[in-house]
Amino acid sequence: VPASELEGMLERWKAKKNLILQGPPGTGKTFLAKRLGYALIGSKDRETTRSRLRIVQFHPSLAYEDFVRGWRPKGKEGLDLVDGIFMQAIEAACSEPDREFVLVIEEINRGNPAQIFGELLKLMEGSKRRREEAIELAYRRIDGEQVFVPANLYIIGTMNIADRSLALVDLALRRRFAFVDLEPRLGPLWKAWCEGRGLDFHATDLIRSRIEDLNKSITESPSLGPQFRIGHSYVTPDQDERVPDGLLWFRRKVETEIGPLVEEYWYDAPEIANKVRADLVAGL
Repeated sequence: VPASELEGMLERWKAKKNLILQGPPGTGKTFLAKRLGYALIGSKDRETTRSRLRIVQFHPSLAYEDFVRGWRPKGKEGLDLVDGIFMQAIEAACSEPDREFVLVIEEINRGNPAQIFGELLKLMEGSKRRREEAIELAYRRIDGEQVFVPANLYIIGTMNIADRSLALVDLALRRRFAFVDLEPRLGPLWKAWCEGRGLDFHATDLIRSRIEDLNKSITESPSLGPQFRIGHSYVTPDQDERVPDGLLWFRRKVETEIGPLVEEYWYDAPEIANKVRADLVAGL
């Protein structure tokens, strides 16, 4: 992603306080969310990020009591009121109001955000990030305890828009987040990265051409659409990876990662899936 776009994302996040990166699988949503968090707090030092950048993943069984606050068994002594990661992040941010804190929520639409955030969903709005807006939680440590979401706590989520098992994100959540769309990117920056790790120009040109043809087929498919395109992460070497044979590397990627995904996409039309797989590895 060009620096100018990253700066735009950061400015929008700072203004809105809450940001969601959404896009097809393999577009680097989680990778980018963490790096934007590092940029916002000004460091990726392990000790700094351990206290100022927290990461949680939503899933269908996650509840308010896990994320915000709830009762937990305490051995033979009954129950204990335990803060979840959101309350921990709020308390950390309140303790140092002159520093930025980040909460990364992976797969934010895999849970039920309205249920998981509870009454704090209202307080996440940028206009309500102040002590005067504090309200009582469902579970209080003392009578009259009130909580607010501080202005120096920034929330960034990721959302895979190709997951057909998920319900649409409700309007209450959408109103409180800014959304950034991520696209498959196989341009000059991707090409330079790949060639820096051993792929020659012939391999990168072939990979780009075949993935773009595949994405065109996915986009035009009545049962799929652009949200199911294959992201660049599927065909990008890791930072420390060396690729002596680019075409063999790509063939193995197709056999073990892209091919099975294609078969899942066209599970009701195996003849299409087989043709797509054959086209990807033709001549390799």
